[in-house]
Amino acid sequence: MGPYVDSVTSDESLPSVTSVVIVGGGIIGVSAALTLASRGIPVVLCEKGYIGCEQSSRNWGWCRQAGRDEREMPLVVESLRLWRDMDRRTEADTGFRVCGVMYVGETERDERRFAAWLEMSKPYDIGTRIVHGAELEALMPGASRTYRCGLHVPTDGCAEPQKAAPAIARAAQRKGAVILAHCAVRGIDRAAGRVNAVVTERGRIACDRVILAGGAWSSLFCASLGVRLPQLKVLASVMRTAPVDGPDTCTYMGNLGYRKRRDGGYTIARGSGYIVPLVPDSLRYLREFLPTVRNEAASLKPRLTAQSLRELRWPRRWALDRASPFEKMRVLDPAPNQAMNREALDAMIGLYPQFGDVPIVQQWGGYIDVTPDVVPYISRIADVPGLTVATGFSGHGFGIGPGAGQLAAELATDSTPSVDATPFRASRFSDGSPIVLGPEI
Repeated sequence: MGPYVDSVTSDESLPSVTSVVIVGGGIIGVSAALTLASRGIPVVLCEKGYIGCEQSSRNWGWCRQAGRDEREMPLVVESLRLWRDMDRRTEADTGFRVCGVMYVGETERDERRFAAWLEMSKPYDIGTRIVHGAELEALMPGASRTYRCGLHVPTDGCAEPQKAAPAIARAAQRKGAVILAHCAVRGIDRAAGRVNAVVTERGRIACDRVILAGGAWSSLFCASLGVRLPQLKVLASVMRTAPVDGPDTCTYMGNLGYRKRRDGGYTIARGSGYIVPLVPDSLRYLREFLPTVRNEAASLKPRLTAQSLRELRWPRRWALDRASPFEKMRVLDPAPNQAMNREALDAMIGLYPQFGDVPIVQQWGGYIDVTPDVVPYISRIADVPGLTVATGFSGHGFGIGPGAGQLAAELATDSTPSVDATPFRASRFSDGSPIVLGPEI
């Protein structure tokens, strides 16, 4: 079972008409809703489960600029600006705080990669430093061993995933957004090729704009519209501990990632390594994903899983007057991989021995929506005028969520975009552009 998520009271009435419908109530969807409602644009958000029920509450909670792909940098800088003001804007505690994020390196090659990333990040003035010796040790107090170097971004932060999306959703409601939980969108009605309405399990909502922020479900939703959106899912496994004294900086290394939580415990996971369910889309999108598979072969673990069997049975088209796959499985709630969690915990205990006596309060799994180049889609869909997608965040979505939701809202309403959306266009895998993978740090 997933982590415990703050509740949001769903609106009761289904509006017959609105300007924009958002499909998906994760961090991207609720951020888009808050943006639109704050600008006086009528918006209805439909979530098939509950707000933040999937990866938006199951991630590590990092709000990082560190290690980002250069294409994401303007968007994540904007997101951090929004995060710093989020508690005031939502009139709630999202758990956001500036704590810094650090990648730890052991070799000369690591340090060269860090130096290259630091050079790239200089125009963004985010305070990136490469730390050594006593400065590195101060960021890892009590560590049982030393490392060569660290790439440290002190302006980075973290927030609490189980609090943030619900807080943003409630703020959007206060601004006039309608939030409908347990209300799956089955599909889109079109007139003259354009979006004309969405059909939900509770009825039809007339609209002329739709933002699809469906996370791991987005590719299937697009398939029902005849749109090819290369996207797969990988299983991430996470645990949290009881309160314990330890380091404050969010830290990543090959076998471990950790974050101190507001409750005094820690969120812990393996730094690399994912279970990849083998599903029909694995073959369908093999051409686009081959460069990533070759590059990340050591950290990807393909498996036949229960999800493999489920997706084998899923239709790609369905009648809108009948139950859709989104109603038959409302929440993707996979079991965590116990072996990977155990490896992460052993690494944490090896590095900080005090964790050997700390209870593990909860473990969970979550499916990350991944694109072939590990950069998201935030894009209008040319074949379905009126449809904008914001998906495929590849494990980067929580921290980049406020800016991504804002950008999706701007694209959907033909407003001036806050950052250049060209790198996130959905057509980049069909327009002859080379597939460029992100930085290895």
